Amino acid sequence: MTSTTVLKTWSTYAAPSRFYALATAMTPWLWALTLGSGIAGLWIGFAIAPTDFQQGDAYRIIFIHVPAAWMSMVIYLAMAFWAVWGWMLNARMASMYARALAPTGALFTLIALWTGALWGKPTWGTWWVWDARLTSEFILLLLYVGYMALTEAIDDARRSAHAGALLALVGAVNVPVIYFSVRWWNTLHQGSTISMTAAPKMAATMLTAMGLLTISFWAYTFAITFTRSRAAVLENEADTAWVKELSRGVQR
Repeated sequence: MTSTTVLKTWSTYAAPSRFYALATAMTPWLWALTLGSGIAGLWIGFAIAPTDFQQGDAYRIIFIHVPAAWMSMVIYLAMAFWAVWGWMLNARMASMYARALAPTGALFTLIALWTGALWGKPTWGTWWVWDARLTSEFILLLLYVGYMALTEAIDDARRSAHAGALLALVGAVNVPVIYFSVRWWNTLHQGSTISMTAAPKMAATMLTAMGLLTISFWAYTFAITFTRSRAAVLENEADTAWVKELSRGVQR
């Protein structure tokens, strides 16, 4: 996809009315994909995948932990991208996307930390250590919370978007620290099980379960972000003709 195509697509759906129509059409399908792939992934991961010869059944937490950790980092980068885009171009929809992504990113970060603690207890013998990856992931949670608090604390929409974008951009430096921490420092956290340059180190059923749950988490992210963005559009465009017409249609 060329930059011209990206800009054309953005210009099309940057209009709140067109975005609202797209989000309304796609959201039910995204929820269905979330539910279907999530149930299939949990079934394969917890009922079909073999028991690990070293960690026993305790390893099964990775089917939730690893996709949640991936999503926590990817969503932050997406949030920072949209926040900065909205700041640079004064694009309201981009800033709405960023704010809609933040709670979901914080949720996945919390899930990653919580499931990591559940996995760490039987594996390391402790719920928590100030390990490089755990600490940087915890900092990520604080960045999400800080972004949400900052944008909500400023009443002026433009100043709120600009302040949030600056924080998100600075915080993006933490994402590569999380990813590469197991390579840069000697940590308790194990290295990557899945690599883009090497064959996976797990059975096919395990990989399938993790892939399905990753799809489920992606679909959930889009579905809930579209839902929040639609609500933000209706709130911000309440005085426009198309929203008033939509409201009359709903009332009838």
